[in-house]
Amino acid sequence: MPGPTRAITEYWNAAAAAFDDEPDHGLRQEPTRAAWARLLRSWLPAGPADVLDAGCGTGSLSLLLAEAGHRVTGVDLAPRMVERAEAKLAQAGLPGRFLVGDAADPPTGQERYDALLCRHLLWTLPDPGAALRAWVARLRPGGRLVLVEGRWRQAGDSGVPYVAGAEALPWSGGVTAVDLAATLRPLVSGLRIEPLDEDAELWGGPVADERYALIARI
Repeated sequence: MPGPTRAITEYWNAAAAAFDDEPDHGLRQEPTRAAWARLLRSWLPAGPADVLDAGCGTGSLSLLLAEAGHRVTGVDLAPRMVERAEAKLAQAGLPGRFLVGDAADPPTGQERYDALLCRHLLWTLPDPGAALRAWVARLRPGGRLVLVEGRWRQAGDSGVPYVAGAEALPWSGGVTAVDLAATLRPLVSGLRIEPLDEDAELWGGPVADERYALIARI
């Protein structure tokens, strides 16, 4: 639907300039950066692996993946987010491929990946179940799906009201670990959940809402 898609693209394009100001977005503080790097190492196969970063934003997690030796493909709907992701890896002298497109149905054709990573995206999607099925289909046998999600006090990370009608989205405001696991379990061979809300270093300070990672095997 071009109307909603245009509005969503404009929202995230507008958010791109200040996106990295959030501690867990820009990873500019070394303790926060190190905490995310440590988690990615524990969740993903030992490199090098082919990893799809769905909804990559400005590429902070993509950069950590590339630093760990993985071959990274990032997808984001907002061109300005993708521009910043490309610049971030180029400045670090690391390879990475970034595509402008719908992270819910990544424009990667028949390519398959060893892992797919997605952080804080499901609340924005009109059909999160379809996105989960599309992501599972992008993975090779034995691949890993890593979803960093939560149930937020306020859905819009930037503090700017999200697009009109967002309150009607299935998972507006986030999704609990119980609900996400119930939706995903029929699609995967096994999954586990790691609570993340008590690790203040990940977020640049304490948080009071539900945050977790769901790691599934295909």
